[in-house]
Amino acid sequence: MSFALSGPLQAAIYDALRGDPVLTALVGAAVYDAVPAGALPELYVRLGSEMVEDASDCSGAGAVHVVTISVITTRPGFADAKAAAGAVSDALHDADLTLSRGRLVSLWFEKAKAHRIDAVSARQIDMRFRARVEDG
Repeated sequence: MSFALSGPLQAAIYDALRGDPVLTALVGAAVYDAVPAGALPELYVRLGSEMVEDASDCSGAGAVHVVTISVITTRPGFADAKAAAGAVSDALHDADLTLSRGRLVSLWFEKAKAHRIDAVSARQIDMRFRARVEDG
């Protein structure tokens, strides 16, 4: 299997998050693939790193993508960040996303880490999702 389904998977995840009404109520349009220059909102979602492993078998080509999605806030406490992280999780866990190439077999929440970013007095929740995709 190649890395070819990474772009279509990322686009489908981005579209799902941007189109989720609960998440939109919390962060507005502040879902970023690339964080823009300049001032950022107090609460936003950022698509992050990805690891991919081949998962091809006798039925065809496939891969497992481990995707990190972060919620970042400069608001005091973790409450707002956790609400947004919950909305991200609800939007993606076991979602039926349509890819421009290939097919999403499954997508599920794997784990999360909430921590402070002391240098900027911010808080961040990094969530890891595992996606199984097939090509062809």
